[in-house]
Amino acid sequence: MTDKPTVGFVGVGNMGWPMAACLVKAGFTVNIADAKPEVANNFVQQIGGTAADTLAQLAGGSDVIVTMLPTSVIVERVLSGGDDNIFAGMKPGTVIIDMSSGVPSHTQRLAEQVAAMGGIMIDAPVSGGVPRAKTGQLAIMVGGDEATIERMKPVLSAMGTSILRAGDVGAGQAVKALNNMVSTGGFLIGIEALLVGQRFGLDPGVMTDVLNAATGMNNSTQKKFRQFVLSRKFDAGFTMGLLAKDLSIAMQIGRETGTATPLSALVREMIVSAETMFGAGADHTEMAKWCERLAGDELKETSQ
Repeated sequence: MTDKPTVGFVGVGNMGWPMAACLVKAGFTVNIADAKPEVANNFVQQIGGTAADTLAQLAGGSDVIVTMLPTSVIVERVLSGGDDNIFAGMKPGTVIIDMSSGVPSHTQRLAEQVAAMGGIMIDAPVSGGVPRAKTGQLAIMVGGDEATIERMKPVLSAMGTSILRAGDVGAGQAVKALNNMVSTGGFLIGIEALLVGQRFGLDPGVMTDVLNAATGMNNSTQKKFRQFVLSRKFDAGFTMGLLAKDLSIAMQIGRETGTATPLSALVREMIVSAETMFGAGADHTEMAKWCERLAGDELKETSQ
């Protein structure tokens, strides 16, 4: 395989679009496919690459295939379901990089199927959201054969600045789901603290500054509270439904490993309740609105 393999990219949604654009910018030949052909065509017109007529055609013309899709069920459908799929055109030696936030045990089964077809599958979910996808600065958590991951470094490095091997295939998705559980817990407890502080008479903006200078600092206090909650924009670019899915995956891993997860279960139930209230398509930062309704108050920064 050359230093610049041809990459097939399946799924150019909110995250997939900027990720595929980074590959084009890095000089890779990129074949594009999406469930909505018009989206793939728009990508080619605006960014570059080639829109594949079928998944089989994309597979036949690609050395590496990246999937960036909502669920493991959809990934399986793209690989082997229906009349048109990746397996129908996949060449021996093809590397499939599933960058979706999928179910680790499901991905492990898919990897066995890919191996039986003469290919190799690794999982490489990402963290950093749309802003870091646009700049190619994602954190990428990879699971799979170490030698294969090393070969795929040029492809992954076009999309991310932190490439972390978590273990064997499925490990990337496991640590991604668990990371999102930790991140969500930090967001929720932080919003509760802001609401308590506001009731006491503190300015949520000042509190955010204090948290970021003290031990309460986390990703949400740094990159979400002022930007998306106190600004009332709620447009971070990651949906409530996808977050609820990731937390459900984390809980499933807990069940499969026989690990008690009482706090994680509470966090997940809070997100499911917020999803029910605002809808699966709502931005995940709207979790703050759910906390506000419980408190009967709305966060307002007065120190601007």
